[in-house]
Amino acid sequence: MHPLPMNRPTVSARLRDGKLAQSPIRQIMKLADRQNIIGLGLDPDDVISFAGGWVNHRAPEALRAEYQRVADDADLFHELGAYSPTRGLPELREALVCVDQALYGTDGLGDEHVLVGQSSTQLTHSLFMTLLDPGDRVLLFDPSYANYGPQLGFGPEGVEIVRLPVIDADTWSFMPDADAVLRAFDEILERDRPRLMLFSSPDNPTSQVVPDEIFFQMVERAGAAGCFVVVDFAYQAQCFLDEEPDHYSAGPAQFPNLIRLHSNSKWCRGLGRRLGWVEAAPEVIDALELVQQSTALCGDTVHQYALAKYLKAALEDGSLQGYLDEARQAYRRAGEHTSRCIEQYLGMRYMPPQGGLYCVVDVGRNGDQFVREVLENTGVIFVPGMGFGASLENAIRLSFGPLVRDLPKIEAGFQRVRDHLVRGG
Repeated sequence: MHPLPMNRPTVSARLRDGKLAQSPIRQIMKLADRQNIIGLGLDPDDVISFAGGWVNHRAPEALRAEYQRVADDADLFHELGAYSPTRGLPELREALVCVDQALYGTDGLGDEHVLVGQSSTQLTHSLFMTLLDPGDRVLLFDPSYANYGPQLGFGPEGVEIVRLPVIDADTWSFMPDADAVLRAFDEILERDRPRLMLFSSPDNPTSQVVPDEIFFQMVERAGAAGCFVVVDFAYQAQCFLDEEPDHYSAGPAQFPNLIRLHSNSKWCRGLGRRLGWVEAAPEVIDALELVQQSTALCGDTVHQYALAKYLKAALEDGSLQGYLDEARQAYRRAGEHTSRCIEQYLGMRYMPPQGGLYCVVDVGRNGDQFVREVLENTGVIFVPGMGFGASLENAIRLSFGPLVRDLPKIEAGFQRVRDHLVRGG
């Protein structure tokens, strides 16, 4: 019997036609890959990387102790192998509400506003599937986090991205003219009718904090236009301003169209212990729960349990605030040190970081070419700015996060780049 000819199955059309760009984050990681470094004739152990968007301070010792307690208790370890509720363990949701109220004073936040997920990345995708219809428009800053675009590509079919420029090219500053930003925002609301707006504060890649006068006007005007505003607070714990922004206490009880996205990754170095949560109006949480049942199902139960136990105890004994303050000051020192190095060794325009892990520098020419040239000649890795938006075509993003405990290496990296540029690079 002769076998029938086979039509080989293929992946989805969105992947076949090449319209979905690979995540710039993964492209960055490939640039820094050990084999790529060796292929350039460089010693991987001699490379200094400013590419990584991760924190490098220690997690709380008391949190590690909670994991140890779980591991040492065979019965508890067995029990925590069970599914958690789709919305997350009740004790963790309660702890997150208490922490938010204690640290930021968010008005009216309750358990009905909270859903815990596998990570903020997963929750971002789930929010897209919950809030967007095919063909909807989403408003992003230019520049904005490089992964938002690829994530939207895997959301509902045909979603269109519109951009709000937030950098003044003449002064190399972030939102210097509130009236001009809001006028441009109103034009987008009127012309493009976006269904959702998404940004972070502090921002990635600029590490700038959205001014309160702009934040609240955007949320209110978006609400009047039927537009959700999702704020990614991944770097909220790394805000360097002497006074925290008022918008850190704005919540969905006050603004029903406001959705707050949180990550376990940055504040306690839980990058690989994947966990995130969303704060939103109850009707959004109910809808998001339905989507989560078909995606992540639930967050990791061990992570949820350990974090809930730690947060409850750390709030009661006051150690949480001390831990956050110590970590924040470490990144503030690293950011200030990075700023001094840029001024001393590069002499280029940059934005002093107001939080987060990053700094953007205007290199005065194509950022992608600059990054590759510097890597090949110095063994120093930066990230091209274009992946974050057209406004950074002639810029680079650098991260001081991984080097927060090694400030001399930050300076050594800039010295290498200076020496190359002096030689005519």
